[in-house]
Order: sequence, then C-alpha cells, then structure tokens
Amino acid sequence: MIDHVSVAVRDLGVSADLYERLLAPLGFKRLVTREATVGFGKTYPEFWLNARPQATPMPDDTGYHVCLRAPDIAAVSAFHTVALQLGCRNAGEPGVRQAAMTSYYGAFILDGDGNKIEAVCFPKKDG
Repeated sequence: MIDHVSVAVRDLGVSADLYERLLAPLGFKRLVTREATVGFGKTYPEFWLNARPQATPMPDDTGYHVCLRAPDIAAVSAFHTVALQLGCRNAGEPGVRQAAMTSYYGAFILDGDGNKIEAVCFPKKDG
C-alpha cells in the first residue's frame, strides 16, 4: 500500500496555491506547510510538493504520473477544468477509459513543472 507521493516543483509558493485550488474538487486540502514542502490530503498528507528551485521541467513523455482518487465524475471534471483555468496543460480530457482490470472515468493534466497528475473515479455500472 502506498502511503504518500511527492512531486518536485520549482516555485513552492506558486505551486502550493495552484494545488490548493486544483485538489479542492477531490476533497484534498493543505494540511502541512513547511519551508521546503507542502502536504495535501483529506485527513493525512498523502500528496506532497517538494521545493526544487534548480529543477528543470519534466518532459511530457516520461511515462510517470500520479493518480488521485476522486469521489465522482463531477469531481474529476472539476479537477480538469480548474487545472486548465490555472494554466496547467491538458494531458487527457475527462472521459471513460479502459484499464487493465476495469473501466474508469479519469482526466490528466500537466502542471508547470511537467508533473502529470490524473484524477480518477470508478462509477458504479447500472444494472
């Protein structure tokens, strides 16, 4: 079981403000603020931003991404909409996708540091 994930950002203040708004539709809030790191989660910091001012943005094709669980389709769509409004790039429109084991509803964005973040939910099937 994964306890938490961290991503590197060049400007911690700017990124923390962005992620505070971006993660709100998923039910995450800023829980910890330190000099070089900020933690977000619902009740426990599960998603961390770590200041790396000298880092260069990640290329789009690394294959790396972080996926965060959303409560429902509306939250996935809101995550994506807010991200684009805040200057993130689209890396996958909200929609139904087929994974190895099941279908899901997800959306992908790239932040200003090239971190690819996905929001996902698993809607119940009718019938």
